Amino acid sequence: MRKLTILVPILIVAVVLLLSSIFIVKETEKALVLQFGQIKKVQEEPGIGFKVPFVQQVVRYDDRILSLDTEPFEVTPSDDRRLVVDAFARYRIADVVQFREATGAGGVLDAERRLANILNAQTRAVLGAEGVTSNTILSEERSVLMERIRDEARERAQAIGLDVVDVRLKQTNLPEQNLEATFARMRAEREREAADEVARGEEAAQRVRALADRTVVELVSEANREAEIVRGEADARRNAIYGQAYGANPEFFEFYRSLEAYQRALNGDNSTMVMSPEGEFFNYLRSDQVRGEGGSQSGAAPAAAAGEEAAASQSQADDAVTDTGTGALAEDEDVALPEGTDTDAADTGASDTDGSGTSEAQAAANGPAAASDDATETGDPAAAPATTGADETD
Repeated sequence: MRKLTILVPILIVAVVLLLSSIFIVKETEKALVLQFGQIKKVQEEPGIGFKVPFVQQVVRYDDRILSLDTEPFEVTPSDDRRLVVDAFARYRIADVVQFREATGAGGVLDAERRLANILNAQTRAVLGAEGVTSNTILSEERSVLMERIRDEARERAQAIGLDVVDVRLKQTNLPEQNLEATFARMRAEREREAADEVARGEEAAQRVRALADRTVVELVSEANREAEIVRGEADARRNAIYGQAYGANPEFFEFYRSLEAYQRALNGDNSTMVMSPEGEFFNYLRSDQVRGEGGSQSGAAPAAAAGEEAAASQSQADDAVTDTGTGALAEDEDVALPEGTDTDAADTGASDTDGSGTSEAQAAANGPAAASDDATETGDPAAAPATTGADETD
């Protein structure tokens, strides 16, 4: 029993010493066995290793590819256009012994600090070399520049036991103080391009509008020309109809034209005209001319005959107007007379054959109405003759 009591502690101590002397290296690690800070053993292969318990210690390093992101820094290419570069690197610990000797107890943190300094220096050297401009850095040639940075950084990183696998530029921007000026220049360029586009659009629109205006003018001119031709043909036809009517009964035609003139002149409730009583316009309103031609009794028969002839002439004129589709032209205010016709005589009915200013038929047809008007104006009831058949004809 006493031996068992002594054997158990010995076994426990032996197990502890055995466990303390054994260490396991993973596939993703490399290990160094240190004794009082000195490297005694290198364990690069995965598996079980041994060390002296409580005297030696094991330091493990990651054997995988590691990543390092540098802080953004400024570079100045050969065209003196400053750029802010943000780079990153991929590296691995190639020589753990050299790495330990270079970094000491600082380990990976100290190695990354030193590697960041190497990357910054080499990046400035390559991007600031002669012939390297900002456009080159921003173009497809930047891949060649990154390979140069990687190769030069790898040579310098070997001194601390690192192998630089790759170097890349994440971002290449302008400095903050230059961004606003650059953006302003870009806005100005875009506005200039927009103004050019607007100007070209306005020019095209002007051409389209000019073509449309010219087309409109041509169409309107052609339409006006055709309208004038049609209007001229209609006027010629109307004048021919008037000529036929005038030739059938000139006296009645003059009388009819005078009535139309009276209707147009006195159309309205408050028509006021200031004219001389002796004017030709009142030829068919003078009762004295009717009396001078033989009185109302003697002029009744000629007036009736004139009325019959006028009705026949008017019927012929209406038939002619209906046949040609221009019957409405007789109601036009601006009626043209046939060539050679006295306009004043046609409008006022002043032409006659005996030189007295009124033909017999006209005086007979208008005598009673004129006498009635004179009687009304003078206020003499006796002077107003009775209405005759001529008045009814009118």
